[in-house]
Amino acid sequence: MTDTAPAAGSVRRLAGALYRRPRLQLSLLLSAPLAWLVLAYLGSLTVLFLSAFWTTDSFTSNVVKIWNADNFTALFTTDVYRQVALRSVGVALAVTALCVLIAFPIAFYTARIASPRRRPLLVVAILTPLWASYLVKAYAWRLILAQGGLLDWVLGPLGIKGPGYGLTATILVLTYLWLPYMILPIHAGLEQLPVSLLDASADLGARTGRTFRSVVLPMILPSVAAGSVFTFSLSLGDYIAVQIVGGKTQLIGNIIYSNITLDLPLAAALGTVPVVIIVLYLLAVRRTGALSSL
Repeated sequence: MTDTAPAAGSVRRLAGALYRRPRLQLSLLLSAPLAWLVLAYLGSLTVLFLSAFWTTDSFTSNVVKIWNADNFTALFTTDVYRQVALRSVGVALAVTALCVLIAFPIAFYTARIASPRRRPLLVVAILTPLWASYLVKAYAWRLILAQGGLLDWVLGPLGIKGPGYGLTATILVLTYLWLPYMILPIHAGLEQLPVSLLDASADLGARTGRTFRSVVLPMILPSVAAGSVFTFSLSLGDYIAVQIVGGKTQLIGNIIYSNITLDLPLAAALGTVPVVIIVLYLLAVRRTGALSSL
């Protein structure tokens, strides 16, 4: 009893001190995950950036820790790298735009039209594709887009052929893969849209198009931007789907993957490109208030 009493008293005093200092309690709770974030994520990005200033021995392919900016110079002076970077950004923007166009009517139905009893079931149905393996879905699309595959069989009576493997197939598959990440934020934004605003717009004589432009769109714009963070960043860094259905198409992820074993510093320099693009994209999206919707 004499040994446990002081220990119990110390625990009570510590608990009381933490209760009176909520900021200190929050800091202690977040210290471990923040330390992991700094060491594992930010630390790895720092190592990635530093290794981009090294070079590779052309004979042995070993990394030589001689500091220079030759890899970054090659990024800006080599036409292939510039074209691949621009193509990757274009693919990410195209996937994001398609996801918005497809996601909005689906989210509007699930959030505003479907009955409250059916809404949870519809949300589960939207999430169901995420439970399947990435590779299973990508290879399923490879079979669908193959010459003489399902898409050709469906479009054949109309005299139309499928896109086959290539850039169009890559955009189509990435849109399918990341579409749920766009539907869910828009669904949440539409669900929180007050009905009184829609009624007020109708009472003032606004038609459907004017209500959408003046009331609905400004309210859900942060949700759309929040979903675009996922679709844009995931599409920009993807390289597996491109290898499966992209044919001869090359995106920046494929270039990085192919240089990891051949020229690691160059691959690190290439890896900084999507990081910088995503940071700039996040800074632009932050102005819409979308980061608070994530």
